[in-house]
Amino acid sequence: MSPAQHTLSATGRASHTLLAAGEASEHRTLIVTLFAVFVAATLVITVRAGRQTKDAADFYAGGRQFTGFQNGLAVSGDYMSAASFLGIAGAIALFGYDGFLYSIGFLVAWLVALLLVAEPLRNSGRYTMGDVLAYRMRQRPVRTAAGTSTIAVSIFYLLAQMAGAGVLVSLLLGITSDGGKIGIVALVGVLMIVYVTIGGMKGTTWVQMVKAVLLIVGALLLTFLVLLKFDFNVSDLLGKAAANSGKGSAFLEPGLKYGATGTTKLDFLSLGLALVLGTAGLPHILIRFYTVPTARAARKSVFWAIGLIGTFYLMTLALGFGAAALITPDEITGSNKAGNTAAPLLALHLGGLHSDWGAVLLATISAVAFATILAVVAGLTLASSSSFAHDIYANVIRKGRATEKQEINAARYATVGIGAVSILLGALARDMNVAGLVALAFAVAASANLPTILYSLFWKRFTTSGALWSIYGGLVTAVGLVLFSPVVSGKESSMFPGVDFHWFPLENPGIISIPVGFLLGVVGTLLSKEVPDAGKYAELEVRSLTGTGAH
Repeated sequence: MSPAQHTLSATGRASHTLLAAGEASEHRTLIVTLFAVFVAATLVITVRAGRQTKDAADFYAGGRQFTGFQNGLAVSGDYMSAASFLGIAGAIALFGYDGFLYSIGFLVAWLVALLLVAEPLRNSGRYTMGDVLAYRMRQRPVRTAAGTSTIAVSIFYLLAQMAGAGVLVSLLLGITSDGGKIGIVALVGVLMIVYVTIGGMKGTTWVQMVKAVLLIVGALLLTFLVLLKFDFNVSDLLGKAAANSGKGSAFLEPGLKYGATGTTKLDFLSLGLALVLGTAGLPHILIRFYTVPTARAARKSVFWAIGLIGTFYLMTLALGFGAAALITPDEITGSNKAGNTAAPLLALHLGGLHSDWGAVLLATISAVAFATILAVVAGLTLASSSSFAHDIYANVIRKGRATEKQEINAARYATVGIGAVSILLGALARDMNVAGLVALAFAVAASANLPTILYSLFWKRFTTSGALWSIYGGLVTAVGLVLFSPVVSGKESSMFPGVDFHWFPLENPGIISIPVGFLLGVVGTLLSKEVPDAGKYAELEVRSLTGTGAH
């Protein structure tokens, strides 16, 4: 390395790292080729699966032909998103122990999904969350609310994936302009529209299964190389990470991000509540339970998912602390302010900054991450477009008179609309930490969807009015608090850093909006004059517990 290179500033080093894979034409060719192979392979899978999509059951639920293991793998692929791979690694690399709290929250949340939701939801519904709610309540208002909530949660989640795609491809191709990053977000949006409109649930599920295997293998490779670098001595790894972070022992202790003030401690509590309760209300996870033929297979798929996801989140420790140990904080934030490129940069450093192996490893890991993003955005878009077509179009607008072909066409048109909105908002969120963005989706899901699902399944007195109060109240409270929080304005890391109209001090609204969602469900029920149909509740109870009469 020349003396001039040794005198690079921290920002200069970051820029140098950012362009390392793209400076040499052969590296750029390799990167583009790998990306093209991944995209082409997933498109082939989607097209082949799309040819087998003949009716609504195929489009929405993959014909209910997937085994428990296959669905568990697909659930893992759906759940281990850009937030898991890019956001958590970046959060740990910058904030140490506090960053790992995302991994803990995401994993523990599966216990709630397993114990409370997975089996009864599979037994009670057909294609969407709205099916469960409408079983014993007035169809049109409840389905409208369920569809609205599903689309809102999915768009929040899509923001994170779009932001992750923007920073990832920008890193690989050396794109630094805002226009270039927005163009990348648009490209991902177009690809996800193609996946869903052509492949439906069958195509999306196979892409998610392939992507889950690739992601776990990629994370295993990086984990092995990180541990090899430190002779498999975890203590040395953590010590080097603490020293290199500039924070010393505080890097390995609670409080670096969430312990400075009473507000940040409250923010941590709010985040934890949203992560743990949010999974059981995520639309793209809920619809996965309908792709298996039996309740037993649904339960089995959750067991497989917990094992695979748990293994992956343990590896995020090595990814995050490895990045902290081998890359300076200035290099990480110089590449992306929120730390989203820590994992790809780690791959580059492990392979060698100026070597072919470094470029190969960077390209491979980034291509896997890109496949991750494509698979998750396809799942999210499918969940929201399905809810629009099945709940709002077929059962509200057409009052149950739509044909299956009309319903599927409506889902495809909805995919285009949701894709356009996601591209626009994803462009605005391109510099935000993707794990934090996903946490917002969890908060909205836990505030609007979870209370209504639990009350519908387990509370005999629950009414249509209670469901509407709970869904709309939780949704408006969560989204409203986010709009007036530091996430949107008032901080350098906000979506609109140049203005300040925030008055809510927390970055995650869960601690307020989740109790509000549960409380409004009770208030709406008690104030309504509607008499619940006891017979319908008895039918739903038997069906949810035994699977009798399930589609």
